Amino acid sequence: MNKLTFGCQQNRITKCLFFRGVNQVSFLSKTIFALALSTLFLLPSAAKAQVKVSPLVIEAKTERGQAQGLISITNLSDTPSRVRVYAEPFTYKRDTGFETLPKNSPNNLTPYLQFSPRELTIQPGQTRRIRAITRLAPNLPEGEYRAVVFNETLTERKDSTGKIVTLATRIGVTVYVAKGKVSPNLVIDSANFDPKQKKVQLLVRNTGKATTRPGVSWKISRGATVVKTGEIESASVIAESDRNISINYPGKDDQALAPGTYQLSGELLWGENNQKKLPFNLSFTVPSKPVSSGQKLQNTLRRR
Repeated sequence: MNKLTFGCQQNRITKCLFFRGVNQVSFLSKTIFALALSTLFLLPSAAKAQVKVSPLVIEAKTERGQAQGLISITNLSDTPSRVRVYAEPFTYKRDTGFETLPKNSPNNLTPYLQFSPRELTIQPGQTRRIRAITRLAPNLPEGEYRAVVFNETLTERKDSTGKIVTLATRIGVTVYVAKGKVSPNLVIDSANFDPKQKKVQLLVRNTGKATTRPGVSWKISRGATVVKTGEIESASVIAESDRNISINYPGKDDQALAPGTYQLSGELLWGENNQKKLPFNLSFTVPSKPVSSGQKLQNTLRRR
């Protein structure tokens, strides 16, 4: 399974960038297809200045077995960019997040997904559009079919020594196509404190047949004292799967949580205009730091 890596083979010096991310925003169109956009991959600064892609997630509902969407790519650099389009199946794992999958994976949309065009050159300042067309086989069961569409961009530039460098980046656009009446159904399983990441996590399970991206409004309390409040814009929870959503606390500038028992309360928000809400109120424990063998020896010597 590929975690967003790809090989680069160029005759000239080649620089490859790999990236992944989770920030997401969504909206529902009033057309026949339900379209949402969100940012799946956050580009490094060097790549971010070169291309702009929109939307970065497409949700579509089939009509007579077909659905389609448009992907716009803008070249923000001062040199032409060559773009190649291809797709792979993917999922979001409980703890590790985004991950591409083998072609024989269930709910794989790639055999039914076509692009026009598949390769193109974009001049500086120009915007080109790629049409993504889905034609599902009639014998496919009802459900959600998924793929990530990679837009791989090759841009040539000169480095500080005057050598020509080919900058290879790829931006992923997630595509969700629903056949039949499918919907998400979210359940909150538990809250816990991950001692390795030193983060609070909320385990959310989706028992429905459609993926959704809930936002989280949260509050951490200890007894009657409110420790921190905050919001998470959205995080993808795949259909018939679960996901540990990390609460963005404590951050690098925040004081670490002291050992003890805390309460995590708030709401999950999803659907059009966040009209669906699921309240939660769970407890979690921050464990005491284990005493190292060296510290145990020092304590023993002090007592002598």
